[in-house]
Amino acid sequence: MDYASSLRDVLIRKINKTERDLAQLKLDYCRFVYGLSHRSKVTFGGNLYQIKAVDLESMHRNEQGEWSKPAVSGVLINSELKPLSNDVITLNDSWELVA
Repeated sequence: MDYASSLRDVLIRKINKTERDLAQLKLDYCRFVYGLSHRSKVTFGGNLYQIKAVDLESMHRNEQGEWSKPAVSGVLINSELKPLSNDVITLNDSWELVA
């Protein structure tokens, strides 16, 4: 194996590790700054949803260097926290966390 090929393999591994680390840091940011977890409840459009997924790719940095709220996906639930359907609905970043 020549030097260039070996160097390419090392760089690819480092890039992949850095991307995984960034994804984990974004998840931690969502958890601690926005209070999001897979069990979180949010309101969106007057409805209540339980979070099923967080779209880390939708996050972007603002002028202050902070990350924006992510888009999320969730299941519509009623006031007794029972799912109204099994359909996972994608919500934009206009959701509000239910305390």
